[in-house]
Amino acid sequence: MLKIGLCGCNGRMGKVITDIVAKKENMKIVAGFDAYTAKLADYPVYADPQEFSGACDVVIDFSNPASLDALLTYCKAHKTPIVICTTGHSKEQLDAMRAASAEIPVFRSGNMSIGINLMMDLLRKCGAVLGDGYDVEITEKHHNQKLDAPSGTAIMLADAVNEALPYDAEYVYNRHDRREKRPKHEIGMHCIRGGTIVGEHEVLFAGRDELIEIRHVALSREVFAVGAVDAAAYLGSQTQPGMYDMSDVIAAK
Repeated sequence: MLKIGLCGCNGRMGKVITDIVAKKENMKIVAGFDAYTAKLADYPVYADPQEFSGACDVVIDFSNPASLDALLTYCKAHKTPIVICTTGHSKEQLDAMRAASAEIPVFRSGNMSIGINLMMDLLRKCGAVLGDGYDVEITEKHHNQKLDAPSGTAIMLADAVNEALPYDAEYVYNRHDRREKRPKHEIGMHCIRGGTIVGEHEVLFAGRDELIEIRHVALSREVFAVGAVDAAAYLGSQTQPGMYDMSDVIAAK
């Protein structure tokens, strides 16, 4: 039985993960961590992970960047693997994750959807084949409550393309302050926030007389929750410290 600690348990994603895990026979949420400590499910909720004294095999973090320091402190002290699904971390926090990965297994992904991660593979192939003959533009859409822009997923997609391009692309976020023709070697990134959009990402390769569009649409938050639970099941079986991501989960499948 995989014992899970869930940070952000009373948030939107936390509730979806709780429902998914409740239907599985081989795992159980044994503790929740949340600033809002109301008990909404059949496990106790703590404001501080250090208040929990029970056994935990893996922690899933679907909260906000402010929770990271306390979670890493807890996980390192108890040698507990952690699945970090939250986005919007600072450079210092990303460095802290990498440092922690020398002691414990750390899983991080800007998007927990398997579809998005397969899309990244397609984008690498497109970047390698199309080279500098096509302009690359990324558009992402999310609900009006999302804090970070561009999304962590949009940056992941841009990085995937950039890895395969024959040049080091400049990331340009909107163009309202630039009165000039589009430079050749850049990746344009554009953000839309409105309503209850779960998540839409589109990458456009625009060439001479030809457009190639690769698009992913999430119709519910469940796709991200399923990915987080799959990642927890995978990471809970890892004994070696290190940085892991969704490519490891896909390979294991």
